[in-house]
Amino acid sequence: MPELPEVETVRKTLYNLILNRKIESIDVHYSKIIKDLSVSEFSNKLVGKTLLDIKRYGKYLIFIMDDIALISHLRMEGKYFIKDQQESIEKHEHIIFNFTDGTSLRYHDVRKFGTMDLRKIAEIYTTNPIKKLGLEPLDTLMNVEYLKGKLHKKGIAVKTCLLDQHIFTGLGNIYVDEVLFLCKLNPELKAFNLTDNDYLNIIENSRKVLNKAISLGGTTIRSYTSSLGVTGRFQNELNVHTKKGEPCTICNTIIEKTRVNGRGTYYCPNCQK
Repeated sequence: MPELPEVETVRKTLYNLILNRKIESIDVHYSKIIKDLSVSEFSNKLVGKTLLDIKRYGKYLIFIMDDIALISHLRMEGKYFIKDQQESIEKHEHIIFNFTDGTSLRYHDVRKFGTMDLRKIAEIYTTNPIKKLGLEPLDTLMNVEYLKGKLHKKGIAVKTCLLDQHIFTGLGNIYVDEVLFLCKLNPELKAFNLTDNDYLNIIENSRKVLNKAISLGGTTIRSYTSSLGVTGRFQNELNVHTKKGEPCTICNTIIEKTRVNGRGTYYCPNCQK
Protein backbone atom coordinates (compact mmCIF):
# COMPACT_ATOMS: atom_id res chain seq x y z
CA MET A 1 0.00 0.00 0.00
CA PRO A 2 1.44 3.40 -0.91
CA GLU A 3 2.32 5.49 2.14
CA LEU A 4 3.28 9.16 2.42
CA PRO A 5 6.67 8.87 0.65
CA GLU A 6 5.21 6.90 -2.26
CA VAL A 7 2.31 9.34 -2.66
CA GLU A 8 4.75 12.27 -2.51
CA THR A 9 6.82 10.60 -5.23
CA VAL A 10 3.72 10.25 -7.41
CA ARG A 11 2.81 13.88 -6.72
CA LYS A 12 6.23 15.18 -7.76
CA THR A 13 6.27 13.04 -10.89
CA LEU A 14 2.79 14.07 -12.01
CA TYR A 15 3.57 17.72 -11.22
CA ASN A 16 6.50 17.61 -13.63
CA LEU A 17 4.55 15.82 -16.37
CA ILE A 18 0.97 17.08 -16.58
CA LEU A 19 0.76 20.53 -15.00
CA ASN A 20 -1.23 23.12 -16.99
CA ARG A 21 -3.04 20.53 -19.09
CA LYS A 22 -6.74 21.07 -19.75
CA ILE A 23 -9.35 18.32 -19.33
CA GLU A 24 -11.29 17.73 -22.54
CA SER A 25 -13.35 14.72 -21.44
CA ILE A 26 -13.54 12.01 -18.79
CA ASP A 27 -14.23 8.30 -19.25
CA VAL A 28 -15.56 6.50 -16.18
CA HIS A 29 -15.54 2.69 -16.20
CA TYR A 30 -16.10 2.12 -12.47
CA SER A 31 -18.20 4.81 -10.86
CA LYS A 32 -17.91 3.68 -7.21
CA ILE A 33 -14.49 5.31 -6.99
CA ILE A 34 -16.27 8.69 -7.26
CA LYS A 35 -17.81 9.73 -3.96
CA ASP A 36 -21.09 11.62 -3.46
CA LEU A 37 -21.52 12.59 -7.13
CA SER A 38 -23.01 10.99 -10.21
CA VAL A 39 -20.72 10.36 -13.17
CA SER A 40 -22.34 13.22 -15.09
CA GLU A 41 -21.93 15.65 -12.16
CA PHE A 42 -18.29 14.59 -11.75
CA SER A 43 -17.56 15.14 -15.43
CA ASN A 44 -19.47 18.42 -15.68
CA LYS A 45 -17.50 19.90 -12.79
CA LEU A 46 -14.10 18.93 -14.23
CA VAL A 47 -14.32 19.11 -18.03
CA GLY A 48 -12.80 22.33 -19.25
CA LYS A 49 -10.70 22.79 -16.11
CA THR A 50 -6.93 23.28 -16.18
CA LEU A 51 -4.61 21.50 -13.76
CA LEU A 52 -2.81 24.30 -11.92
CA ASP A 53 -1.12 22.49 -9.05
CA ILE A 54 -0.81 19.12 -7.31
CA LYS A 55 -0.56 18.98 -3.53
CA ARG A 56 -0.56 16.18 -0.99
CA TYR A 57 -1.86 15.74 2.54
CA GLY A 58 -1.02 12.48 4.28
CA LYS A 59 -1.73 9.79 1.71
CA TYR A 60 -4.11 11.97 -0.35
CA LEU A 61 -3.24 13.60 -3.67
CA ILE A 62 -4.94 16.96 -4.24
CA PHE A 63 -5.29 18.07 -7.87
CA ILE A 64 -5.92 21.84 -7.94
CA MET A 65 -8.05 23.08 -10.86
CA ASP A 66 -9.37 26.58 -11.64
CA ASP A 67 -11.94 26.66 -8.82
CA ILE A 68 -12.19 23.07 -7.65
CA ALA A 69 -9.98 20.31 -6.24
CA LEU A 70 -9.96 16.60 -6.96
CA ILE A 71 -8.90 14.70 -3.83
CA SER A 72 -7.61 11.22 -4.65
CA HIS A 73 -6.69 8.36 -2.31
CA LEU A 74 -4.82 5.44 -3.89
CA ARG A 75 -5.78 2.97 -1.12
CA MET A 76 -4.17 -0.45 -1.59
CA GLU A 77 -3.04 -0.54 -5.21
CA GLY A 78 -4.13 2.64 -6.98
CA LYS A 79 -1.73 4.04 -9.59
CA TYR A 80 -1.70 6.78 -12.20
CA PHE A 81 -0.42 6.35 -15.74
CA ILE A 82 0.06 8.93 -18.48
CA LYS A 83 -0.70 7.61 -21.97
CA ASP A 84 -1.69 8.79 -25.41
CA GLN A 85 -5.45 8.72 -25.88
CA GLN A 86 -5.08 6.31 -28.80
CA GLU A 87 -3.60 3.60 -26.59
CA SER A 88 -5.97 0.78 -25.73
CA ILE A 89 -7.69 0.88 -22.35
CA GLU A 90 -6.46 -1.79 -19.95
CA LYS A 91 -8.78 -3.84 -17.76
CA HIS A 92 -8.16 -1.96 -14.50
CA GLU A 93 -8.03 1.59 -15.87
CA HIS A 94 -11.24 2.81 -14.26
CA ILE A 95 -11.19 6.59 -14.66
CA ILE A 96 -9.49 8.33 -17.57
CA PHE A 97 -8.93 12.07 -17.83
CA ASN A 98 -8.42 13.05 -21.47
CA PHE A 99 -6.47 16.27 -22.04
CA THR A 100 -6.75 18.66 -24.97
CA ASP A 101 -3.17 17.85 -26.07
CA GLY A 102 -4.09 14.25 -26.91
CA THR A 103 -2.69 12.65 -23.75
CA SER A 104 -4.62 11.07 -20.90
CA LEU A 105 -4.17 10.51 -17.17
CA ARG A 106 -5.44 7.06 -16.26
CA TYR A 107 -6.34 5.85 -12.79
CA HIS A 108 -5.51 2.15 -12.51
CA ASP A 109 -6.70 0.14 -9.50
CA VAL A 110 -6.82 -3.66 -9.45
CA ARG A 111 -8.76 -3.83 -6.18
CA LYS A 112 -11.00 -0.79 -6.84
CA PHE A 113 -10.55 0.59 -3.30
CA GLY A 114 -9.38 4.07 -4.35
CA THR A 115 -11.55 7.14 -3.88
CA MET A 116 -12.06 10.51 -5.58
CA ASP A 117 -13.79 13.48 -3.95
CA LEU A 118 -14.44 16.94 -5.38
CA ARG A 119 -14.24 20.01 -3.14
CA LYS A 120 -14.23 23.75 -3.62
CA ILE A 121 -10.73 25.18 -3.19
CA ALA A 122 -11.69 26.95 0.04
CA GLU A 123 -13.09 23.73 1.51
CA ILE A 124 -10.20 21.32 0.91
CA TYR A 125 -9.01 21.33 4.51
CA THR A 126 -12.28 22.16 6.24
CA THR A 127 -14.35 19.22 4.97
CA ASN A 128 -13.85 15.47 4.80
CA PRO A 129 -11.88 13.54 3.76
CA ILE A 130 -8.97 15.85 4.69
CA LYS A 131 -10.64 17.43 7.75
CA LYS A 132 -10.80 14.12 9.62
CA LEU A 133 -7.05 13.54 9.38
CA GLY A 134 -4.51 14.21 12.11
CA LEU A 135 -1.30 16.16 11.62
CA GLU A 136 1.52 14.82 9.46
CA PRO A 137 4.85 14.10 11.18
CA LEU A 138 6.38 16.64 8.77
CA ASP A 139 3.92 19.37 9.77
CA THR A 140 5.51 22.28 11.66
CA LEU A 141 2.61 22.08 14.13
CA MET A 142 3.53 18.51 15.10
CA ASN A 143 5.07 18.55 18.57
CA VAL A 144 5.16 16.66 21.87
CA GLU A 145 2.10 18.47 23.20
CA TYR A 146 0.00 17.49 20.18
CA LEU A 147 1.03 13.83 20.18
CA LYS A 148 0.79 13.47 23.95
CA GLY A 149 -2.68 14.98 23.90
CA LYS A 150 -3.78 12.31 21.43
CA LEU A 151 -2.10 9.28 23.03
CA HIS A 152 -1.58 9.68 26.76
CA LYS A 153 -4.91 8.07 27.69
CA LYS A 154 -4.94 5.28 25.12
CA GLY A 155 -4.58 1.76 26.45
CA ILE A 156 -3.84 0.23 23.08
CA ALA A 157 -0.60 -0.63 21.29
CA VAL A 158 1.55 2.31 20.22
CA LYS A 159 1.79 0.83 16.72
CA THR A 160 -1.99 0.81 16.38
CA CYS A 161 -2.07 4.46 17.43
CA LEU A 162 0.58 5.52 14.92
CA LEU A 163 -1.33 3.78 12.14
CA ASP A 164 -4.48 5.74 13.02
CA GLN A 165 -4.70 8.44 10.35
CA HIS A 166 -6.95 10.52 12.60
CA ILE A 167 -3.98 10.91 14.95
CA PHE A 168 -0.80 10.69 12.91
CA THR A 169 -1.43 10.85 9.20
CA GLY A 170 0.81 9.50 6.47
CA LEU A 171 2.52 6.59 8.19
CA GLY A 172 1.60 3.05 7.19
CA ASN A 173 2.76 -0.39 8.23
CA ILE A 174 6.26 -0.24 6.75
CA TYR A 175 7.26 3.11 8.17
CA VAL A 176 5.72 2.61 11.61
CA ASP A 177 7.82 -0.55 12.03
CA GLU A 178 10.93 1.41 11.07
CA VAL A 179 10.13 4.37 13.33
CA LEU A 180 9.46 2.18 16.37
CA PHE A 181 12.74 0.35 15.79
CA LEU A 182 14.68 3.62 15.76
CA CYS A 183 12.82 4.72 18.90
CA LYS A 184 13.60 1.38 20.61
CA LEU A 185 9.91 0.97 21.42
CA ASN A 186 8.12 -2.35 21.40
CA PRO A 187 5.19 -2.11 18.96
CA GLU A 188 2.84 -3.66 21.55
CA LEU A 189 3.68 -1.12 24.27
CA LYS A 190 0.50 0.56 25.51
CA ALA A 191 0.42 4.19 24.40
CA PHE A 192 -0.35 5.52 27.90
CA ASN A 193 3.10 4.29 28.98
CA LEU A 194 4.94 6.61 26.59
CA THR A 195 7.11 9.34 28.08
CA ASP A 196 7.67 12.87 26.77
CA ASN A 197 11.02 11.68 25.47
CA ASP A 198 9.28 8.84 23.62
CA TYR A 199 6.91 11.32 21.96
CA LEU A 200 9.83 13.47 20.87
CA ASN A 201 11.70 10.44 19.51
CA ILE A 202 8.63 9.30 17.57
CA ILE A 203 8.31 12.71 15.93
CA GLU A 204 12.01 13.08 15.14
CA ASN A 205 12.43 9.53 13.84
CA SER A 206 9.23 9.76 11.78
CA ARG A 207 10.64 12.84 10.08
CA LYS A 208 13.98 11.15 9.58
CA VAL A 209 12.45 8.03 8.03
CA LEU A 210 9.96 9.91 5.86
CA ASN A 211 12.49 12.41 4.52
CA LYS A 212 14.93 9.62 3.70
CA ALA A 213 12.19 7.59 1.99
CA ILE A 214 11.01 10.61 -0.02
CA SER A 215 14.58 11.30 -1.17
CA LEU A 216 14.81 7.67 -2.37
CA GLY A 217 11.45 7.68 -4.18
CA GLY A 218 9.59 5.63 -1.57
CA THR A 219 9.56 1.88 -1.12
CA THR A 220 8.95 -0.60 -3.92
CA ILE A 221 7.78 -3.69 -2.06
CA ARG A 222 5.20 -6.47 -2.21
CA SER A 223 2.03 -5.39 -4.02
CA TYR A 224 2.99 -1.73 -4.37
CA THR A 225 5.16 -0.64 -7.27
CA SER A 226 5.02 2.99 -8.33
CA SER A 227 3.83 3.75 -11.83
CA LEU A 228 5.20 6.49 -14.08
CA GLY A 229 8.60 4.83 -14.43
CA VAL A 230 9.58 5.55 -10.82
CA THR A 231 11.12 2.79 -8.71
CA GLY A 232 11.60 3.47 -5.00
CA ARG A 233 14.85 2.49 -3.30
CA PHE A 234 14.01 2.84 0.40
CA GLN A 235 13.48 -0.93 0.67
CA ASN A 236 17.28 -1.13 0.65
CA GLU A 237 17.35 0.94 3.86
CA LEU A 238 14.84 -1.07 5.91
CA ASN A 239 16.04 -2.16 9.35
CA VAL A 240 13.26 -4.51 10.43
CA HIS A 241 10.28 -4.55 8.08
CA THR A 242 10.30 -7.83 6.04
CA LYS A 243 13.53 -8.83 7.86
CA LYS A 244 12.17 -11.78 9.84
CA GLY A 245 14.95 -14.28 10.54
CA GLU A 246 17.73 -11.80 9.75
CA PRO A 247 20.12 -10.33 12.36
CA CYS A 248 19.36 -6.90 13.80
CA THR A 249 21.61 -4.20 12.34
CA ILE A 250 22.32 -2.94 15.88
CA CYS A 251 22.68 -5.99 18.14
CA ASN A 252 22.60 -9.05 15.83
CA THR A 253 19.52 -10.47 17.58
CA ILE A 254 17.24 -12.22 15.08
CA ILE A 255 14.35 -10.07 13.89
CA GLU A 256 10.94 -11.50 14.74
CA LYS A 257 7.49 -11.06 13.25
CA THR A 258 4.24 -10.83 15.17
CA ARG A 259 0.80 -9.36 14.58
CA VAL A 260 -0.45 -6.16 16.22
CA ASN A 261 -4.15 -5.53 15.73
CA GLY A 262 -4.06 -7.80 12.69
CA ARG A 263 -1.05 -6.11 11.05
CA GLY A 264 2.15 -7.99 10.31
CA THR A 265 4.78 -6.40 12.55
CA TYR A 266 8.56 -6.75 12.52
CA TYR A 267 10.77 -5.87 15.48
CA CYS A 268 13.98 -6.67 17.33
CA PRO A 269 13.13 -8.46 20.61
CA ASN A 270 16.33 -7.11 22.19
CA CYS A 271 16.37 -3.48 21.05
CA GLN A 272 12.60 -3.16 21.42
CA LYS A 273 11.93 -4.95 24.71
